[in-house]
Amino acid sequence: MPDKSRLFIRSRVIQSIREFFISRGYLEVETPVVIPAPAPEANIDAIAASGRFLQTSPELCMKRLLAMGYSSIFQICKCFRNAERGDKHLPEFTMLEWYQADADYIYLMDECEAMIKHVTSALDKGQLFFQGKGIDISGTWERITVRDAFLKYTGSSPEKAIEAGSFDEIMVTEIEPSLDMGRPVFLYDYPASQAALSRTKKDDPGVAERFELYMGGLELANAFSELIDVAEQKKRFLEELHSRAEKGKTIYPFPDKFINDLEFMPPSAGIAFGIDRFIMLLTDSPSIDDVVAFTPEGL
Repeated sequence: MPDKSRLFIRSRVIQSIREFFISRGYLEVETPVVIPAPAPEANIDAIAASGRFLQTSPELCMKRLLAMGYSSIFQICKCFRNAERGDKHLPEFTMLEWYQADADYIYLMDECEAMIKHVTSALDKGQLFFQGKGIDISGTWERITVRDAFLKYTGSSPEKAIEAGSFDEIMVTEIEPSLDMGRPVFLYDYPASQAALSRTKKDDPGVAERFELYMGGLELANAFSELIDVAEQKKRFLEELHSRAEKGKTIYPFPDKFINDLEFMPPSAGIAFGIDRFIMLLTDSPSIDDVVAFTPEGL
């Protein structure tokens, strides 16, 4: 069981997040947790539930709301991923997602920074300390492209890593540990092969408009300028389903209703932000177990 003070801090953080988005005109929404088809992703496994699936993210439903004309939306919800367990992972975890129409990933970098500063101000935390290291959130936050990070910390390029099949391994073992621990870091402009559901840059189609936020060595957020090209999104989903089949994984139903609605979705940006890891950071907790009321093993 976590220290009682951590659950009080958790509650205040979630209240403060809501205050931030409501003050900016965002609509808080709720979407179904049990869905017929999660987004096909080769490396994220959904948990089956009575012929359907527990959501791995509210992404598809929230984008369908964008397509219906809801231009500024956020949600704090439970998400579920199979076989994810460790000091930083739970199979059931709390996610904050928000979407803004007529915005891009650069806009979301600014808004993400503003949200975190709002929350830390509400907690009266001018500087954070995580696992013996201070994190200065008051100054300029670092922004570094994936290409520059590879050159700086490995002397090579992301393209060579992708060709060798070692991109993810190098990211985890060499890039992430080398990022500045003393301030937040936005790692952005991922190779197009790592685009997920993001669009590629008009002037450089080999690069995806995607970023991840790191603080104190923790990955907190993953964000995109959203892909709204129906044909391209359908192609990527089919490739992911094929990859799952090759790996012997469950093949999800194709999300036809999402693809049909995507035609009406405006240019937008969206971000997924890990609440549990954020609480870890704010409470200097070494394990995600320390910031939830119950762990799976404690039930």
